[in-house]
Amino acid sequence: MKYLILVGDGMGDLPIAEIGNRTPLQAAATPAMDELCSRGEVFLNRTVPDGFPPGSDVANLSLLGYSPRLYYTGRAPLEAAAMGINLKDDETAFRCNMVTLDFSVADHVRMVDFSADHISSQESHALIAALDEGCGTEVFRFKAGVSYRHILIVKGPYPDMGTAPPHDHTDKDVTGLWNTYLADPGWAALLAGARRILEGHPVNARRMAEGKNPANCIWLWGEGRPPSMPTLPRRFGISGSMISAVDLLKGLGVNAGLSVIDVPGATGYLDTNYRGKAQAALDALLTQDFVFVHVEAPDETGHQGLLDKKIQAIEDFDSRIVAPIIAGLRARGEDFRVAVTMDHFTPIALRTHTSDPVPVCLYDSRESLEGSGMPFSEDLSIPDGSGIALFEESHQLIERLFEQKEKQAS
Repeated sequence: MKYLILVGDGMGDLPIAEIGNRTPLQAAATPAMDELCSRGEVFLNRTVPDGFPPGSDVANLSLLGYSPRLYYTGRAPLEAAAMGINLKDDETAFRCNMVTLDFSVADHVRMVDFSADHISSQESHALIAALDEGCGTEVFRFKAGVSYRHILIVKGPYPDMGTAPPHDHTDKDVTGLWNTYLADPGWAALLAGARRILEGHPVNARRMAEGKNPANCIWLWGEGRPPSMPTLPRRFGISGSMISAVDLLKGLGVNAGLSVIDVPGATGYLDTNYRGKAQAALDALLTQDFVFVHVEAPDETGHQGLLDKKIQAIEDFDSRIVAPIIAGLRARGEDFRVAVTMDHFTPIALRTHTSDPVPVCLYDSRESLEGSGMPFSEDLSIPDGSGIALFEESHQLIERLFEQKEKQAS
């Protein structure tokens, strides 16, 4: 038996008048997901417990079978783990975004772009190297990640600044948040130095000449110490792999005891290597029991507020991830159970995450069920009015997928 979780990050949305009060998922052509949904079991899943921020870190931690109440320590340490960074006892990891900020109005700061136009890794690595050379100290060290996503390692204590995700504030005034960093002299000096280096760097000069947003500043958030998590092999006796373009999910895979597969050309956006991801999943399942495939593009387009691009991202997830993986397993004659879902909603209108329960389609190839008879979408209302099941403890979904309780307490 093979097991899969296929995640379209941020696919969930709210009805949009422009497309007939449908969501992007309802407007998208998704025949592969619809077919599984029509023949499988559907329910809602609360991936974000009450009191937790609706981030991809919390939600995917839940999907992988870990209660955020027990294991969540912050986003950045998970990304650090994916980058091979072993945090010491007196070190804290911060997520370090390359962002575009507007300082043109006196005493005001506006978040123009949380990703600096999805800056390439080649460009951002040059910038991070310059930052580490110019601003790195015994206290602050910069580590390069993917595209706009990087890590700052801080040694020793640091002020409580109340950091916030930059993607929650696209095209908004962030003066208050920015000033919380400047309240501490050490952090103010770090940010002033970083801004000076970035604004004068040739990489940004080229980007502006090409009409692209410059990565003119850094944004720090998601800080934390590394979690201590029992692995999925230990809990369930299974072997498995994580396939994702982003370090957050790779770090979750590392901590969960999964093999992390780096797919060439995987970018975390619309230009990601879908074919490579699908083939990597099929190859992994030749020798392993479980694979978790994560696609970031629907979330990124939601943060950008791009309706057409989000519909495209959902359709690509369906046709280039779900369809070929399911077809490949069926061609092999493999028995499999697959959960197709999302981690959270990223509504176009809000351009940030929400904690709405997410739809799940759970399909078992061995069962010839009549199924739900409905397409895959956020609206899982039953025509007869009986309602749909709500899975309140999302971290237990994996027990349902594996059809077993964990072998020892976590």
